[in-house]
Amino acid sequence: MAKHGKRMKKALDGIDRDADYALGVAVKMVKDRATTKFDETVEMSINLNVDPRHADQMVRGVISLPHGTGKSVRVAVFAKGDKVKEAEDAGADLVGGEDLAAKIQAGEIDFDRCVATPDMMSVVGKLGKILGPRGLMPNPKLGTVTPDVAAAVAAVKGGQVEFRTEKAGIIHAGVGKVSFAEDHLAANIRALFDAVMKAKPSGSKGTYVKRVSLSSSMGPGVRLEISSLGD
Repeated sequence: MAKHGKRMKKALDGIDRDADYALGVAVKMVKDRATTKFDETVEMSINLNVDPRHADQMVRGVISLPHGTGKSVRVAVFAKGDKVKEAEDAGADLVGGEDLAAKIQAGEIDFDRCVATPDMMSVVGKLGKILGPRGLMPNPKLGTVTPDVAAAVAAVKGGQVEFRTEKAGIIHAGVGKVSFAEDHLAANIRALFDAVMKAKPSGSKGTYVKRVSLSSSMGPGVRLEISSLGD
């Protein structure tokens, strides 16, 4: 059994690990127990009854959180011609073509999301083995392969969250910072949960959502009452 330090023991005090808490109560519990000196991220974990090894059970999508993530996101854009200036004007942190690809192949991956225009996919495609495992590969279904790079960069910078199931069928995503107002966190949490529900795959049978929990970066998990997420 894992041993907890004094800070974690104090944070665990008052949490029934077998109980499910209503959304408002859970958000307050997480905020109250975030006692580090930095603004911790509030993280949401959704345990789904799916096996992502099967294509018809993969859950993946994007959602623009109503109150953003509170996180500064670095965006790389593969573009050429007039699209380079469009991306730069929209706030892209890195813009390029073959030169950007060379940096990535050399191990310079100083960005959180990647956007590409359709005519640059021949260049980006060669980076699949590098970007794919990191979840950075541009994808038209996620709006990151598009001729409208300005809109894509603005969406990513403005609080867009990409979610996908991990091997165990769990989705992890940040839904804000502990400094956010409780109602803003609740709205973000409901938005992500609604997006996951809408992304239910055809291969999912029986109960789709098994368990949902919240935590701060350094805090304990608090289980959510699933019915309260649809209020």
